[in-house]
Amino acid sequence: MKDISIYFKSITLDSEFLSSQLGAKIIDYTEGDQIERNAIALIFVQEYRNSSIDSHDQSNSEILNKICQLQLGDWQAPLYCLGEILPGENPEDTFSALKEVVFELVKNDVLPVVIGGSQDLTLAIYQAYEKLEQTVNLLSIDSHFDLGDPQKPIEADGWLNKIILHKPSFLFNYANIGYQSYYVNAEEAELFSKMFFDVHRLGEYYSDSTIAEPLARNSDILSFDLDAIRSSDYSGNAKYSPHGFYGEDACRMMRYAGISDKLTSVGVFNFNGHDGRMDLNANLVAQMVWYFIEGFNQRKGDYPKSTKKHYIKYRVSIDDFKDEIQFYKSDKSGRWWIEVPYPNADKLKFQRHLLVPCTYQVYLDAVKNEMPALWWKTYQKLI
Repeated sequence: MKDISIYFKSITLDSEFLSSQLGAKIIDYTEGDQIERNAIALIFVQEYRNSSIDSHDQSNSEILNKICQLQLGDWQAPLYCLGEILPGENPEDTFSALKEVVFELVKNDVLPVVIGGSQDLTLAIYQAYEKLEQTVNLLSIDSHFDLGDPQKPIEADGWLNKIILHKPSFLFNYANIGYQSYYVNAEEAELFSKMFFDVHRLGEYYSDSTIAEPLARNSDILSFDLDAIRSSDYSGNAKYSPHGFYGEDACRMMRYAGISDKLTSVGVFNFNGHDGRMDLNANLVAQMVWYFIEGFNQRKGDYPKSTKKHYIKYRVSIDDFKDEIQFYKSDKSGRWWIEVPYPNADKLKFQRHLLVPCTYQVYLDAVKNEMPALWWKTYQKLI
C-alpha cells in the first residue's frame, strides 16, 4: 500500500486505557506502517468550510477518547486510527486528500470510517470509487435529500447533484432512509421516483424498521448525517429538529452497515459540539462506531463474497409475468436476496448488483402474487 501518512496529523490522547477497552486495541498508524487487510481504519476530518458549523467548536480528540473508553467485544479484525486529515488551503485540497486515502484503503481491502467534517465530503469518498472504476450504491441516512442547485458550488446540504450529474457515472443506486416530507419539495421526490431510487420517509422506518437492513446490505457507501437524529438525542443538530431517529436507531443502522459484506466505506458527518454538550454528542458518535465495529466482526461472508452454491434457491411464478422470480436464501446467515437478470449483456459492470438484498416479507408477498417493486426498480436501472 502507498504511504498515506503524509495526509494525517496524529491525535493526542491524554489518558491510558485498560486492556478491556477499545483504546488498548486501536493501532496508531505512523509513517511506513503496513495496514493489514480486512481491517477498519478510523479517519477524522475537520473540514466544515462548506457548512454553517464552526470548526473551532469541534473536537476529534474528544470523540476518539470516547471510542477508546468503550469495552472491547469478541473481535478479531484489526482496528487502526490513522489520525486527523487537517483542512487544506481550500476545501478542494481536503477533498483531494480524503479521496486519495479512501482509494488506497478500499483498494487494499481496508474499510475507512470517516468521522467529522460536513456531509459534502461524501463526494470525496464517491470519487475514490470512480478512481477504482467501480459502480456503487450509496445509502444516505438523512432528513433531507441534499440535492442542491447544480449551478452553485458544492455545499454541506447541496452535494448529491455533483454525484448524480457526474459523467461518466459510477452511481448505480442512491437510497435514503429517514427523509422528512416537510423538508423535501415535490420536484425532488418526483425526480427520485423517475430515477428508481430507494427513498423512505422517517415514518416508513418507524412503521417497519426492517427496511433498513437490506438497504444497508445493498450499499457500498454509507453517508450518515448526524442531523437525521432528533435534537433530544443529538444536541448538536444544526437544524434543531424535534423529529428524527433516536440514538438507538442510529446504532442499529450502523450495525446493519457493519454486517454488510458489500459495504466498504462509512462516513459520519456534521458532528457539532457548539452547544456545550460535547460529552453527550461525542458519546453518541462513539457508540455508533462501536456498533459498526461489532457488526463488521460478525460478517458472514455472504454475497458478493460467496457464490450462489451457498444459497437455497426459491422460484416464484407471478400471473401475467412470463419469467419466474428467483429468490436466494443464504445458508450462512438466513438472509434473503432477489435476482434481477441482465436485460443487456453488454452491461457487465453491473454484475455485482444483480442479486439485490431483500427481506423474507418480499418473498412472501411474491408468493401471494405481488410483483416485487424492488425487482422492477432494479430492472429499470439496468435497461
